[in-house]
Amino acid sequence: MRELILGGARSGKSRFAEQLASKSDKKVFYIATAEVEHSAQDPEMAERIRRHQQQRPSHWQTIEEPLKLADRLKELATEEHTILVDCLTLWLSNLLTEGDGDEVVTQRLTDETAKLIELLPQLPGEIILVSNEVGLGIVPMGELSRTFCDESGRLNQQIASVCDRVTFMAAGLPMILKGK
Repeated sequence: MRELILGGARSGKSRFAEQLASKSDKKVFYIATAEVEHSAQDPEMAERIRRHQQQRPSHWQTIEEPLKLADRLKELATEEHTILVDCLTLWLSNLLTEGDGDEVVTQRLTDETAKLIELLPQLPGEIILVSNEVGLGIVPMGELSRTFCDESGRLNQQIASVCDRVTFMAAGLPMILKGK
């Protein structure tokens, strides 16, 4: 089962994803796309990470994977595992800002996204993916911000196309867009 959970900031998407994973009778792996080590320069982000860590059950195994998400999923996915990835938009942001040149960044983003889309339908076990819906507001002014919104929309569409269920969260309420 592949499920994508979309929503805006503070929509309840992470909490909902964690509730789904908690209902699983399988071993849960939580793949965090944020890295604690890199949050030292951003105290607010460090606090967010700390709160997320405290909310998760202590028996879940947390793995930080900022860039090579497909490789990590391939390594961990078995019929006996539930994997929760939080979140795809931070992973996308990591890919967009990694590297020295636009061509290198674009190629890595393209390659990593293609690997993920191709791999997801083949993986055993339960995969829960969390992503921000950023396309409901105004078009951002900066080039990087516009690129992020465009790529995020493309990524969400591609992920949704290979998932069994897609849930949109608003005000803490789940709305099923695809699947049962």
